[in-house]
Amino acid sequence: MKTIKYIKSLFILMALVFMGCQENDYSFGDIITPSNIQITAEIVGADTSNPNGDGSGVVNFTATADNAVSYKYVFNGVETVSLSGKNTISFSTIGLNTYTVTVVASGTAGVSSSKTIQVEVLSTYSPPEELISKLYGFDPANPNVVSSRTWKIQSAKPDHFGLGPVAGSVPTEWYGAGPGEKADVGMYDDRFIFSSDGTYQHVTNGDVFGRDPHIVNDLGANTSGEVDGDDILNFAYADYTGSFTLTAPGGVETISLSDKGFIGYYTGGNHSYEIFDRDTPNEMILRTTDAASDFDWWFILVLE
Repeated sequence: MKTIKYIKSLFILMALVFMGCQENDYSFGDIITPSNIQITAEIVGADTSNPNGDGSGVVNFTATADNAVSYKYVFNGVETVSLSGKNTISFSTIGLNTYTVTVVASGTAGVSSSKTIQVEVLSTYSPPEELISKLYGFDPANPNVVSSRTWKIQSAKPDHFGLGPVAGSVPTEWYGAGPGEKADVGMYDDRFIFSSDGTYQHVTNGDVFGRDPHIVNDLGANTSGEVDGDDILNFAYADYTGSFTLTAPGGVETISLSDKGFIGYYTGGNHSYEIFDRDTPNEMILRTTDAASDFDWWFILVLE
């Protein structure tokens, strides 16, 4: 009897070990390196008479590939992740210049392949003195002196943050925050510093405010922020420094931030902010379109 019990016990033990191994048998499926990368470049304002664009220097890129799950654009040492394969780059060097852009297509388990494209783009835009004087304190009497200015969300005003339809003409048409309404989300203590040497600093004071899933897709896992519907409040994120360019595609003054730079509320997208209005002293109204092209997001900035 003891022998039979021993055999039964041994059989059960082996079965449990086998089941345990089966439960931990994870698989990525077939790991296939992305192939057939195709890149198209739409130079803003390009036509038969102006094949290199309207002088704004803005180019809209679209990348596709077989078996790709995400894309990364690499230009001038800056990497920009794009899940959709779309990205906008503003080339600001004055004149007709040829630029090299690389697209890295990533597949399952981290495998990737890349392709490089060259674009010849005309940039003739020189921002007006009143814009750069306002944005970063340009002094025409000392044009070579590096100057900077610090901006923040104008939380004291109604509609300082909100949303509306894409390409709408009414700020915060669908929703506008009341004075002080977003005091506890990680936005009001942010500072946005623009300098005449083209650098952009975002002082986050440890956390930021953003839209889910764009903020997680681009900035990393949410480790401490409170999820509130489509928002993540107080998302942990350190101060960072990048760069910015000023362009005017279609005559609309635009601030384009490098890599994952943003202002106020993370929405992904092309990280470009149209200057909708700058007539009010010490203030600017900006707008940007989110990564899903669901909404335009509006912000009122005020000088510190």
